[in-house]
Amino acid sequence: MNTLTLCNARIVLEHDVIECGTLVIDGGLIAEIRAGSGQPDGAIDCGGDDLLPGLVEIHTDNLEKHLMPRNGALWPSLPAVIVHDAQCAAAGITTVFDALSVGDLEGESVRLDTLHSSFAAIDAAQAQDVLRAEHFFHLRCELAYPGLLAELAPLIDHPAVKLISVMDHTPGQRQYRDLDQYKKYYAKKQVAWNDDTFLAAVDERRALQAEYSARHQQAVVELAHARGIALASHDDTDAAHIAVAVRDGVAISEFPTTLEAARAARAARLYTVMGAPNVVRGGSHSGNVAAVELARADLLDILSSDYVPASLLHAAYLLTEQAGWSLAKAVATVSARPARAVGLADRGTLAAGYRADVVRVRRVGGLPVVQSVWRGGRQVF
Repeated sequence: MNTLTLCNARIVLEHDVIECGTLVIDGGLIAEIRAGSGQPDGAIDCGGDDLLPGLVEIHTDNLEKHLMPRNGALWPSLPAVIVHDAQCAAAGITTVFDALSVGDLEGESVRLDTLHSSFAAIDAAQAQDVLRAEHFFHLRCELAYPGLLAELAPLIDHPAVKLISVMDHTPGQRQYRDLDQYKKYYAKKQVAWNDDTFLAAVDERRALQAEYSARHQQAVVELAHARGIALASHDDTDAAHIAVAVRDGVAISEFPTTLEAARAARAARLYTVMGAPNVVRGGSHSGNVAAVELARADLLDILSSDYVPASLLHAAYLLTEQAGWSLAKAVATVSARPARAVGLADRGTLAAGYRADVVRVRRVGGLPVVQSVWRGGRQVF
């Protein structure tokens, strides 16, 4: 692989920023970073643009939009994966954890229909080297779903499964502790509920939770620990939820819904993940705590693009304006910290010896715009 030199760039390190410097890539790795201006022969002049580590996304279900681009219209899995991947790369994301839901409490669901075909398509596309980013699997286990363990069994031993989250979307607790909010959210998904059918659905889902959630949680935790797979909890609402996560050896608290839960997660030394769309939109779409509020309280560790890949980079830069963070600290929420949380020690930081996942960013009217992306020293955008 040829040597590549990027010069006259603002280089964002994990804890500092080199205002003008040069980054050298050799053999797919970062070979050298040095301060100072100048343009060596053959170097790319970045003209003062920012150089960031390739973004690490540990929870995206963006693929779902491509699997069903219109309600009721399923799209073939492999083309959907390729477009999703390109969208991630164009957003500066070089490592993608595709969050595939294993189970769903809704009757008919794109998640249920496409779980195994999506898994197989991502695996095949990666094996054929047609993807721009590197993809891993994040299996989201819906604890109250009766068929959870049967659906999980053929997937969990794949070597690209690097993260498992335990989640419970039973109405009346966690993300949906407000039943009115739950009803409004699913009304947007064209669920035809009147008062009687809504209450019947709530009762049915609570019955499933009572029958399955506790034993499924124990089984999933045991399966993950036996394979050395990182665990995340989901939508923690109070200190009791964090206590359960600690009991189960969870490393990551995804999308805590309250300040109380985030404080408890920090006290327990869990990584706290919040949604980048929450930052860009100025708050949670479901009425939970704002990500910027956690950032201002220094309780935010990692951002996830969730359902909008482009939000990841945008939100990191917004943290510098809205929470007063340094650019280095903000960028670490989308690079070094998520990489560390899932055990990827070879990326997430611009430093000699690390994988050359690099993003060139230009600020246009305050908006960060991706100019070029390299993964392992190879330009992918």
